[in-house]
Amino acid sequence: MTASEATGRESAGFEAVCVGETMVMVTPTPGGRLDAESTFVLRAGGAESNVAMFLAALGHRVAWAGRVGADPLGDLVVDQVGAAGVDTSLVEVDPTCPTAVYLKDPTPDGTRVYYYRRGSAAAGMGPAYAARLAGVPATVLHLSGITPALSASCRSLVDELIVARPAGRRLVSFDVNFRPALWADAAGAAADLLRLARLADVVFVGLDEAARLWDVRTPEQVRDLIGPPGTLVVKNGAVDAVAFHDDGATVEPARPAEVVEPVGAGDAFAAGWLSGALRGLDHTARLRLGHLVAGAALGSVSDFASLPPVETICAVLGIPPDVWRRPAPAPADS
Repeated sequence: MTASEATGRESAGFEAVCVGETMVMVTPTPGGRLDAESTFVLRAGGAESNVAMFLAALGHRVAWAGRVGADPLGDLVVDQVGAAGVDTSLVEVDPTCPTAVYLKDPTPDGTRVYYYRRGSAAAGMGPAYAARLAGVPATVLHLSGITPALSASCRSLVDELIVARPAGRRLVSFDVNFRPALWADAAGAAADLLRLARLADVVFVGLDEAARLWDVRTPEQVRDLIGPPGTLVVKNGAVDAVAFHDDGATVEPARPAEVVEPVGAGDAFAAGWLSGALRGLDHTARLRLGHLVAGAALGSVSDFASLPPVETICAVLGIPPDVWRRPAPAPADS
């Protein structure tokens, strides 16, 4: 794609821009382990691009913004994310630093994940990249707590996008996504992620990670800690999810789901909720859509999965298909 073509696509505007690192995921085929006897598949994997791909599958105009290396793995990432219907014109290619890789090892006690991302192309994102993104029209900007842990420049990138708000009033969505292995200092991680959560318009956090980070035990304690502005969505695994918002709180039980691989389900939930918000659906429907999309991700060995037909989605949400197909309105609030 030429620079002029990329500029033209950016100027058209997006319903969402998702910013962060996408790596190549190496995962065994079902029944395999991380050993010499198994076969493996390569897939693009990253929290923010997962959200972008699910949003595209839900019918939204969405872009993923990040950096990859000038290598075959970088090509794989851009090709797979783009093939899912996500605009990749904002992606930068670094000629000197590699695309990161992570490997999954399914075990009877849960999946272990091994990351090889130090010095990656994405770790070089910083304020200059934030300045480029500031000029991209978008209703929602989605970030996660993974990015500020990658490097000092990535932390500056997130600060610029969440704190300085160079793009004005677009809605900032933030998934806490605490990854202990990325943070040298647990106390520093807790303080930094809390600071960013308090500045975002929409916050997603798992009750389990909130307990590890901030020593809280209930969704209400998370809400008291983060504060009242905007919307807070607290996910409690296979139990339920609760959204705190201006009108109070909404609780929605999780849907039964076959768990093949849990990694990526939180990103899927965030995409479902954001899709509901972009469509102007009520708080219950947003949570139901989050659970539905997360359930699809749970049934896949990769982080991305096919979604049910629109008719099935509408039946779960209790809305007619014509409401689903209407152009998504810009949310007046979170």
